Amino acid sequence: MKLDVIKLDGGTAGSVELGDDVFGLEPRADILHRVVRWQRNKAQAGTHKVKTRSETSYSTKKIYRQKGTGGARHGDRNAPIFRKGGIYKGPTPRSHAHDLPKKFRKLGLKHALSAKMAAGELVVIDTAAMDAPKTSALAKQVKELGWKRALIIDGAEVNENFAMAARNIEGLDVLPSVGANVYDILKRDTLVLTKAGVEALEARLK
Repeated sequence: MKLDVIKLDGGTAGSVELGDDVFGLEPRADILHRVVRWQRNKAQAGTHKVKTRSETSYSTKKIYRQKGTGGARHGDRNAPIFRKGGIYKGPTPRSHAHDLPKKFRKLGLKHALSAKMAAGELVVIDTAAMDAPKTSALAKQVKELGWKRALIIDGAEVNENFAMAARNIEGLDVLPSVGANVYDILKRDTLVLTKAGVEALEARLK
């Protein structure tokens, strides 16, 4: 399929051929859900921690004699039954990541790109480069193009001046093609690819 290519100033720059095997699939929510869940679980810190009875700061002395009090039998104050005692089977630091086959992750990225294409939220630009890192100039161009929450994916490397100009614009993110991922693509309203980005993604997803 063909898609028109534009410039950052809004002018036309021809067209580009997009592969149906990457941009023309019927998006499946179940595949996208599994890949996003894998991404978010992998990113979860898992640093939550509670103190067990061996880590609380009470004395380990038996609080009163075993028999003759008329009360229940107890050891020390660190027991989970007491206020400020240790927590029983509470959370400990761990990884929340789980495995997902590489082929399935690749398929998820194809479906994310296809979903943006099907929704009409995919834009291809000629190049994402600037002579000087001018945030005001880029912000003006982005506003004129109507991009509010956009992700720009370039080729193997991002132009340094463009990246510096974009990093202080709210709602605009820039990634190299190797950083393209399902979660970041889906959470933006507009996906913007450069010509180099299109070539790099198609080569990556073959």
